[in-house]
Amino acid sequence: MNSRLTNLRRELAGQELVAILVSQPENRFYLSGFDGSAGYLLVTADGATLATDFRYTEQAERQAPDFSIFQITGPISAWLPGLVAEVDSGKLGFEARDVSFVLHRQLTEVLAETNPDLDLAPVDGMVESLRATKEPAEIDTISQAAAISDNALEQVADRMQPGITEKEVAWELEKSMRESGSEGMPFSIIVASGPNAALPHHHPSDRRIQAGEPIVIDMGARVGGYCSDLSRTLCLGTPDDTFRRVYNTVLEAQMAAIEGIREGISGHEADNISRKVIEQAGYGEAFGHSLGHGVGLAAHEEPRLGPNTTGALGANMVFSIEPGIYLTGWGGVRIEDLAVMENGKARLLSRAMKLNMTGG
Repeated sequence: MNSRLTNLRRELAGQELVAILVSQPENRFYLSGFDGSAGYLLVTADGATLATDFRYTEQAERQAPDFSIFQITGPISAWLPGLVAEVDSGKLGFEARDVSFVLHRQLTEVLAETNPDLDLAPVDGMVESLRATKEPAEIDTISQAAAISDNALEQVADRMQPGITEKEVAWELEKSMRESGSEGMPFSIIVASGPNAALPHHHPSDRRIQAGEPIVIDMGARVGGYCSDLSRTLCLGTPDDTFRRVYNTVLEAQMAAIEGIREGISGHEADNISRKVIEQAGYGEAFGHSLGHGVGLAAHEEPRLGPNTTGALGANMVFSIEPGIYLTGWGGVRIEDLAVMENGKARLLSRAMKLNMTGG
């Protein structure tokens, strides 16, 4: 964890912050190794403190050896002054996306009374930007999560028959992943069949899946706190001409992106590779979401691959590549793989089979 704190302190110095109060759970875990559900990190130029309550102090001592442990008791007015007592003056960063209006007001009031020379300063994405570049051990762990979701999908797909419900498929997928070591689901599994497949984030229902229609499945596992993300579109029985045409278009768009994405490309440029293929096929308006997103401690994190993103894709970033086409009343197709930027190009971490629409 020391290198992560070193990198964070470099960012603090660059933004002229004397300290940062980290409250976002994934950021807290990334920097400290502490996975309890409550607590704060206070990181300064030469110190690191983990503040948590009685329930977690022993756990914090074991999981966060690089941090001093500070026990929280009572309301924020009772413990915040002691936590920041050695931070004399300057700007104290807080995570603007995570701190609520109520908490911000409490922090402001307490500091005004006890440490008026310490000013709150909003910080956006400081730790998240560090998380975007993965260490080898992180990539290995994400690969383990990807293998669990790959295997679960293929096992369940082999057993699916017309008449099974979306909810039943979702449960079989979750059961398989948990039995294979997944710590939980990083997001709710999507199983969307027939017309429901036109809804990118459909919740599994009691609808019974029929032969010949699209079935969009979006799922992920979690290992060591790290997520995987996988989407496949299946068909039980013989697909119709619309399915073949749409599926092949999405697959062509995804393969073009996999081949075309290179280190240094912007998120907008990456998205445009797939979008051009889909637009040229006449389905531009049916691809309404971005091409992809980073995956790590959160199922959606930096980097972003979309029409309005400018950040560059760098070495050791892990991200999804997931074009889709969604047609109201018919259904949709989405194909998603995880990739890591290695040796200047995207290497796939996902292994699950894709449909072959070239045959009869």
